[in-house]
Amino acid sequence: MGVVTDIRSRSRSARLAAGASCEQAGRSGKRNVSLFWRIFSLNAAGLVVATALLLGPVTVSTPVLAGEALVLLAGLAALLIGNAVVLRIGLTPLHRLGRAMSTADLLVPGTRPRVSGPAEAAQLIATYNTMLDRLQAERAAGAGRALEAQERERHRIARELHDEVGQTLTAVLLQLKRVADRVPGELRDEVTLAQEATRAGLDEIRRIARRLRPGVLEELGLASALRSLAAEFTHHGLTVQHQIPGDLPPLAPEAELVLYRVAQEGLTNTARHASAARAALTLRPLPPSEGGGVELLVRDDGTGLGTAAEGAGIRGMRERALLIGADIHFAPAPGGGTDVRLRVPAPPGDRSADRTGDST
Repeated sequence: MGVVTDIRSRSRSARLAAGASCEQAGRSGKRNVSLFWRIFSLNAAGLVVATALLLGPVTVSTPVLAGEALVLLAGLAALLIGNAVVLRIGLTPLHRLGRAMSTADLLVPGTRPRVSGPAEAAQLIATYNTMLDRLQAERAAGAGRALEAQERERHRIARELHDEVGQTLTAVLLQLKRVADRVPGELRDEVTLAQEATRAGLDEIRRIARRLRPGVLEELGLASALRSLAAEFTHHGLTVQHQIPGDLPPLAPEAELVLYRVAQEGLTNTARHASAARAALTLRPLPPSEGGGVELLVRDDGTGLGTAAEGAGIRGMRERALLIGADIHFAPAPGGGTDVRLRVPAPPGDRSADRTGDST
């Protein structure tokens, strides 16, 4: 089972290409007159007209007559209105850019500000779009390295727990069994309690190792791993129903790992924080009309997200989704609770996702 590596270069190329297209649209599209020349031309036109009138037959009396004052005020008002209109049109794209900058989140890819307006504003917006694409590509690359290191560390810890701690506890359990056969009757109950405690500790170590390193994902595939995950959380006080078909469309190894980790984190948050009694884990192929790929849904009947800030678990899920170009959304579930919906696109060149399977 591979960890997330090669997807970073594809994501970076796609984002930088999008940024380049935005910048090219701002430069090679309709020729925009700069804000400076717009204001200068308007003021120059007003001054030229005023000078032509003064050099012509039009005169200004001393004192100024009422009709002449009205003409001067009308010209001044027209010049001020023209300046206000030009500035409003020129600064609107900058206001739109400011709103986009104040709401930008590298973990939540969104639409880019439209490249429009005067030449200075269009160039600034195109530069901002390119910078945002570059930052998202660098963030995805950094997240990929961090998650790859995290997966390696998970495997190392799981291996040490299984090989070192697990074997040690197994040896202790066997030794206690031999001791139990020899101790006097009044001490046998205490040795039996020690055996049970050791056996419970060994089972917990194995459970932790399985969660750190999902071997079933590597050996039996995504569908079996998700079914096993649902059964594991059902055994810990939460009723988890699952609907996972067996004939899923082909997915990259890193996409399967992201799907598994998001499902694991979603059920963990449900068990720890949602006060939920029931949860549902659904994985379905998406038809070609929706772009192909698969959709994972983790739904519970708990207390919901509320107004609390996003924690490390949710931001970790966002980082994993961003890494493979997937869309993830957190929303209230119908009737209460929380929906975690992850849409993973089909691999490039593969759109044969219009398949269904039997629910379990």
